[in-house]
Amino acid sequence: MKILFMGTPDFAKASLEKIYNAGYEIIGVVTNPDRPKGRGMKLFASPVKEFALEKGITVYQPAKIRNNSEFIEKIKELNPDVICVVAYGKILPKEILDIPSCGCINVHGSLLPKYRGAAPIQWAVINGDKITGVTTMYMDVGMDTGDIILKQEVEIGEDETTGELWEKLATTGGELLIKTLKEIETGTVTRTIQGDDFSVAPMIDKQIAKIDWNEKTAQEIKNLVRGLNPIMGAYSYIEDKKIKFWNVQKLTYEEFMKDFGENPSNKENGKVLISNSKDGLYIKAKDGVIKVLEIQGENARKMNILDFLRGNKIMENEKFNTNRTCIK
Repeated sequence: MKILFMGTPDFAKASLEKIYNAGYEIIGVVTNPDRPKGRGMKLFASPVKEFALEKGITVYQPAKIRNNSEFIEKIKELNPDVICVVAYGKILPKEILDIPSCGCINVHGSLLPKYRGAAPIQWAVINGDKITGVTTMYMDVGMDTGDIILKQEVEIGEDETTGELWEKLATTGGELLIKTLKEIETGTVTRTIQGDDFSVAPMIDKQIAKIDWNEKTAQEIKNLVRGLNPIMGAYSYIEDKKIKFWNVQKLTYEEFMKDFGENPSNKENGKVLISNSKDGLYIKAKDGVIKVLEIQGENARKMNILDFLRGNKIMENEKFNTNRTCIK
């Protein structure tokens, strides 16, 4: 089969690499335009583009695809049997979906119909799910609403971050795509219509990253920190200082009392219980205690909490808040 591949991040690169290594004929790769990054705003290619160029595969980078007649005509000229779409970042119009004779296949990082949308991996971790997975499906004009082909479950570890789960699902996604292509080739592929019992995983915004010490349980705070690692980090404020949390553990009040002899249950939520370079940083949560393992000060780098506290002061009985309480 002649395959046109569409994708952008490293999650998509894993699938492209699997297709390439399986010996399929890749007639082109479509990826997003190069993006400026860093202080110098230098343009960087996507991981998918870098791999394609390394392997001598033609790369297309349209700024838009909807109402882009020139690009649509180019795809028609290529005449792909299948278009494989993995985390491309744009919704394909019907004019493109109708081109390949064997359809457009998508690899999605959840067990559809759960978590349709842009951020299924992040939301699975934030919501504390124990199981997620990957789905391959035939694409239609809706957002992840097409007929399901194959699914593969993947366990989520208790301490696993979005970044770690992302890598696992990328590998699983590539393997599942190869199985899907083989079924299409042999004519054994099946289609399962998605039901109405679905959930949505919208883009993550900065507002979600704020830690609400009064409303969130210790487990929910831990899940938020895991879910936003490494994409942006969950954060809170002490006075005018913004602090990002990258790795935390949760303790029950009883576990904290066993180590420090004090019952923190009557303390305010967000209150610093322990803070020193020997014991670390412990913060009162709604129903337990957050033990901080990795942290980042404002305009600083990520640090192990003990290293951080050797050079930065967070005082016991200070309180973490959702917003700045002192603006200089």
